[in-house]
Amino acid sequence: MDITVEELKERLDKSEALNFLDVREDYEYEEQNLGAKLIPLGELPDRMDEIADWKNSEVIVHCRSGARSARAKAFMESQGFTNVRNVLGGILAYNDLD
Repeated sequence: MDITVEELKERLDKSEALNFLDVREDYEYEEQNLGAKLIPLGELPDRMDEIADWKNSEVIVHCRSGARSARAKAFMESQGFTNVRNVLGGILAYNDLD
């Protein structure tokens, strides 16, 4: 099940420890990041070892609008990840919360 930006913000505001992945590009991450681990979508297949420990835990993945993170979610599930949640609307929707 995916996650809304409202739920994500609530959990970030509580400083909850999250397995949180950003699949945008470096320059996007430099402009604004929410504290997630950055692995651009195109690099994800080669960097799965960096998040192997997250395989059986909740993983929240986001991008700019939700499209790349949806692709990352599908890929991660194909690699055996059991609880991947896409941030609906991505960082654009998150920014609209304020």
